[in-house]
Amino acid sequence: MQILTQLVFSGIALGMIYAVIAFGYQLTFATSDTLNFGQGESLMLGALVGLSLVGWGVNYWLMIPLVCLFGALQGAVVERIGVRPAIKMKSEFGWIMSTIALGIIFKNVAENVWGRDDLKFPSPLPEAPMKVLGANVLPMEVLVVVGAVGMMLAVELFNRKSIYGKAVVATFNDRDAAKLMGINTGLVITFSYALSSLTAAFAGVLIAPLTLTGATMGAVLGLKAFAVAIIGGLTSGMGIIVGGIILGVAETTTGFYLSTGYKDVPGLVLLLIVLAVKPAGLFGKTAIKKV
Repeated sequence: MQILTQLVFSGIALGMIYAVIAFGYQLTFATSDTLNFGQGESLMLGALVGLSLVGWGVNYWLMIPLVCLFGALQGAVVERIGVRPAIKMKSEFGWIMSTIALGIIFKNVAENVWGRDDLKFPSPLPEAPMKVLGANVLPMEVLVVVGAVGMMLAVELFNRKSIYGKAVVATFNDRDAAKLMGINTGLVITFSYALSSLTAAFAGVLIAPLTLTGATMGAVLGLKAFAVAIIGGLTSGMGIIVGGIILGVAETTTGFYLSTGYKDVPGLVLLLIVLAVKPAGLFGKTAIKKV
């Protein structure tokens, strides 16, 4: 039971990282019906920029807002260069290839700036595990869960309470109606991409002390987060959290009880089942369009 409890705790921490990245997918899909398939690279750049700042003597806690600002700027650049032209031309697939291409470019830039080797990110918290319900839990794992939940709650509170957040919600509900009401929907879409990459960069500096940091770290995390977004539902914040936890726990338990070579299988099997049975996701709502 102690081993199982420890695997569950580790899976929850991993799943919350998936959920934060998937939350970024939800933000862009809500305002523009597009997704940033370079979201994993936003996480990777956030982790590497954070590593450089810490190496230059910047305190970890002061580094986080700087990385978030960098992530927001990077996301805005992706929207301006890769997404906006495709939306203007009403291209159904242009934004897909553009965001993938930009992700590859960011990965190549990272390899040339930071190298191809994985690097160790110093932990801001003690590395000695704590005892929780008989299981060993790293303080950094607790920070990952608290930070991930805090980030998603902050964005949700922003959307509900601020005038700018209400503009995002209005664009989500009906983009054409929001435009007629005087809302600059183009700026809202840019903002959603900036916020999406900000959350990914934030996730990067959260998970970096628990793993190795390198130019290739974002590809798998971004892909798994996309699976979480599909499993939970691209229109449901609660679905993304539940989907992240399910996938994270499934990976840690499968990796221990079966083999690490099979730890990716449960998530992919669940993804196939959800797509076959409920394509909108476990908590998603199916949109009905009149033609």
